[in-house]
Amino acid sequence: MPAEYGTIISTLEGPTTRRFSFVVNPTANVRRGQFVQLETADGKLIGRIADIMKTNRYFMRPESVKEYESSGKPMDEIFPVNDWEYLVANVIALGVFGKSGFVDSSFPPSPGSRVLEPELEILSGFFGLDRNGLQIGSLAQHDVSVSLNLTRLLQKHVAILAISGAGKSFLTSVIIEELLSRKPEEGIAVIVVDTHGEYTSFADDAKYSAKTRIFPSNEIQIGLSNVSSHTLAEFSPDVSAAQRRELAKVMMALKRKNKHFGMTELIEAVEESDGIKAATKDVLISTLEELRNTGLFGALDYPPLDDLARQGCLSVLDISDMIDTKRKQMAVAYMARKLFNARRSGVIPPFLLIVEEAHQFVPEQAKREIALSRGIITTIAREGRKFNASLCLISQRPIQLSTTALSQCNTHIILKITNPYDLDHIGKSSEGLTRDVIRQISSLPVGSGIIVGEAVNSPLFVRFRRRSSRPSQKGMSIEQAAKEYHDRVRQKTKDAKSFM
Repeated sequence: MPAEYGTIISTLEGPTTRRFSFVVNPTANVRRGQFVQLETADGKLIGRIADIMKTNRYFMRPESVKEYESSGKPMDEIFPVNDWEYLVANVIALGVFGKSGFVDSSFPPSPGSRVLEPELEILSGFFGLDRNGLQIGSLAQHDVSVSLNLTRLLQKHVAILAISGAGKSFLTSVIIEELLSRKPEEGIAVIVVDTHGEYTSFADDAKYSAKTRIFPSNEIQIGLSNVSSHTLAEFSPDVSAAQRRELAKVMMALKRKNKHFGMTELIEAVEESDGIKAATKDVLISTLEELRNTGLFGALDYPPLDDLARQGCLSVLDISDMIDTKRKQMAVAYMARKLFNARRSGVIPPFLLIVEEAHQFVPEQAKREIALSRGIITTIAREGRKFNASLCLISQRPIQLSTTALSQCNTHIILKITNPYDLDHIGKSSEGLTRDVIRQISSLPVGSGIIVGEAVNSPLFVRFRRRSSRPSQKGMSIEQAAKEYHDRVRQKTKDAKSFM
């Protein structure tokens, strides 16, 4: 038998089809965020406890309390105050489970109705959970496993939003574990743009090392033989249309003569070209020299497409050592475009592109010339679902993230956020977030969050499960970093003395 939580009461505000309140039984264990169930004329109604109020009739009149307390005797010695203390829970009605499944509540529950502990099977069905989905945790107040349907979560993209240290990378690692653990024929390719080196530890874990490839920033290369003059011009927006035409001619001539060529060969070809005016030639050479200095351009792509997108496997583009923002954006823009074009042609498996610090790569207000990766990522956000090319945008500053890209992420997983501007931005961009839910975002404990959008039928508070992969060693504490530095300096001093 389900536990009985309490009895619905009549108030000035309800019960209505949207809200109701109930007096909590003295023996019931209820908390804010819990779900409740009750019988109605339309079926079994599911609601969420939005808040709980404690009241006592003996303490309702301040002047009386002051008078009795000033007499020197506490009120609990004069009156049976403990017998009159009780809790009132305010509930938001979420939906009714009837003959046709879950529908909105269309008729208010009756005062006096019994409020019960929800049946776990009905609760799981209400949120649209999938026992064969990605198991990322459990309901915050109930013993229900939260397994999200893969297609509902990823096909229309997902955003993970939280302040630094709230657990974004931890949660992302849990999702990656789930994807790597699927059957070979059900697996998708997972590609991570790793700005802090937090996912390289998958390669050191025996359970995942065979499925993981790490591509360090100094090995990432854009093969000029595969690049059009239009792409090069996008990387240098100051190049004029006339200069772009001349560059296209030179590159076409090189491709006819040489299947593979690098930036040095391209610069030499521009210098040796007789058909380019001197002024145009100088600008092109200067532009190409600047691109060569990034160290990103070579004769061949690296990683090659077959290594970058492997079904059921993880590829980590470790750009944590890249300091220059433009260089990072060029690398991400090229790899993202390469993946999207290949997926449209069907030559690689469905993929998930995870972009850490997404506000750096898809900024809202930055000019086009300093937002080189925004165009292709926005294109994937708009069109990727048609080709099963999925995005996961991770950001600690949602307000700086492109509104277009964020609005295309139909599932938001929100961890702790305290900045009021970010909270307001999330409230406007995430459908289904009520005021009481938004208020709880700023106080979420580490390791928990809210899922809202396409992946679930109603906003869902989740305690994320423990990760099974080896944690990253790059997120060490200040104390640990200080100790390692101290030990390293002491060892150097010791070695120097031994040498002397």
